[in-house]
Amino acid sequence: MQTAAILGASGYAGQETLDRVLGHPELELVALGSDSLAGRGASALDVRLNGHLPAFLPNEEALAAGADVVFACLGNEEAAALAPPEGAVVVDLSGAHRLKDAALYDEWYGFEHPLPGALSDWSYAVPELAPPASRLVANPGCYATATLLALAPVADLIDRTSVVVDAKSGVSGAGRALKESSHAGAVLENVAPYRVGTHQHSPEIEQALGFAVCFVPHLLPVRRGLLVTCYVNGDGVSERLEETYADAPLVRVLPQGVAPELARVQGTDTAELGVFEDRSTGKTIVVCALDNLGKGAAGQAVQNANLALGLPETAGLRVGGVLV
Repeated sequence: MQTAAILGASGYAGQETLDRVLGHPELELVALGSDSLAGRGASALDVRLNGHLPAFLPNEEALAAGADVVFACLGNEEAAALAPPEGAVVVDLSGAHRLKDAALYDEWYGFEHPLPGALSDWSYAVPELAPPASRLVANPGCYATATLLALAPVADLIDRTSVVVDAKSGVSGAGRALKESSHAGAVLENVAPYRVGTHQHSPEIEQALGFAVCFVPHLLPVRRGLLVTCYVNGDGVSERLEETYADAPLVRVLPQGVAPELARVQGTDTAELGVFEDRSTGKTIVVCALDNLGKGAAGQAVQNANLALGLPETAGLRVGGVLV
């Protein structure tokens, strides 16, 4: 049995990671980190958590608890200053180690990276496309994950100058911290674009694909779930995606004519892909649906940790929905 610590366990990503670690057959939780809940029992986060779990520690103490794997569910600036424990696998769920060019952090994240020389030590890992290559893992963003699952395998088949990605996510993608844009009055009965042309996942997508795409995110009036619709010019897309994910346990290419849906992926760590052709223009349309807190965050973090630790890839994950 290997041990795990979770930093920032009181946020959405931290709670979802905790849920998967508690159900993991090969991981034992030894430290729960939260600066806001430090000194309190686990039930302070959720009354369903019993007394057998460790009490909350400050994040710095949880980091130093000697765990085999550390899940860092922190804010970007806090995670950027993280000093990984020697020998441990560290999976960073923030954006602090996703970009290799340190100069981009000020432009896209609004802060100067404190450890620019260490960025090359972190492995950006979408398991189906690029498994972890080191013990330090930069977990991809939710929008980036869906976009890369849809486009990375076919990057050589499409016209790179014509790609448009229309993306939509549930409100939990904004995190647990209170902000006016995520109040019920702003979200319910509404759909709106945000950070148009300036979203921080844009350079992450460009870095992974090797070319920029026109990316526009929208906020949906749902709690969780994410869907991207990618418009491209190219041939052989469906066949390439089917070949790429033929043996992938968490990514399903749907039969022709079947569209991905949030309802089927919400609460799971899986992703659905659908490929269509626009009869009027001849464009190829690739749609990917996943849970922004599952395959887009905590589920993928545990999947990456499993691979880095040499454990079964899907251990502790939510592979199926109601109908299996």
